[in-house]
Amino acid sequence: MKRNIVFLLLLVCTVVTAQETTTLIKKDISVSAFIDGTILTPETTDKSALVIIIAGSGPTDRNGNQQMIHNNSLKYLAEALYKEGIASFRYDKRIIKQMKDRTINEESIRFDDFIKDANDVVAYFKRSNAFSKIYVIGHSQGSTVGMIASQNDVDGFISIAGPGRSIDDVIVDQLSKQAPGLKDNARTAFDDLRVNGVALNYSDGLGSIFRPSLQPFIRSWMQFNPSEEIKKLDIPVLILAGDKDLQVLPSEGEILKAAKPEATYTVIATMNHILKELKADDDDLVNQKSYNEPKRPISPKLMEAIVAFIKK
Repeated sequence: MKRNIVFLLLLVCTVVTAQETTTLIKKDISVSAFIDGTILTPETTDKSALVIIIAGSGPTDRNGNQQMIHNNSLKYLAEALYKEGIASFRYDKRIIKQMKDRTINEESIRFDDFIKDANDVVAYFKRSNAFSKIYVIGHSQGSTVGMIASQNDVDGFISIAGPGRSIDDVIVDQLSKQAPGLKDNARTAFDDLRVNGVALNYSDGLGSIFRPSLQPFIRSWMQFNPSEEIKKLDIPVLILAGDKDLQVLPSEGEILKAAKPEATYTVIATMNHILKELKADDDDLVNQKSYNEPKRPISPKLMEAIVAFIKK
């Protein structure tokens, strides 16, 4: 149970990928003092479309990895786009750089910081005028960040495993299934945090969510309701969910679809939260182990849906 709660919060050169011998041209870019990332740009006669990839919760790097989680999900996503003639830029979340520089202060982190970073990335590439179109892909927490950044005149938005409700409602709902004894206490603590700015009476079992240094960030995240933010988009929208996702259920995608009826909503069979391809009969243990299987490929059905959306 505790592991699942943690899940919730959670130089041009030529390189050869680990999976295949396809040659990729990449360039590392610093967009700002907080944003370091990698761009893959296919060689084409015309300008290609660019996809900006925004990572999910936790200290996630440009490849989709964390200190104790190594799966290369976002790296493989970018490489798969490249093979389809689509450029991509993926970047480390600012907390990665702060951790490396030992300047991180958990109490000072706000959800708005991630929105600012995404806005800065969009603005950087719009100024470059180097691409025919710009799309944003937001994964998990990055879905909410991405749909807000996509309000700044991009050509399309793709949500992968994005929540449809505010984070407090998502966590309370998951606790009702995984740890029902903590559900009511969590609801009260979230309400106190929203109204009073601080939660004091919470169970030790909820300490990973409500520790005092994290509360300001959680409160700032709670201010954004994805089903309201997605309504503000006047661009094509693709909503994707995996039926093997243990963290963000497909029902969250249904909420986003209901809020944005003209969006395309697709459930990807046998795909889990980190985009990996599983077998239909794989259990939760296999699913969780895949979070540390960097050679396991991402879902080909996911890529089919994304590429069809961009090239439509």
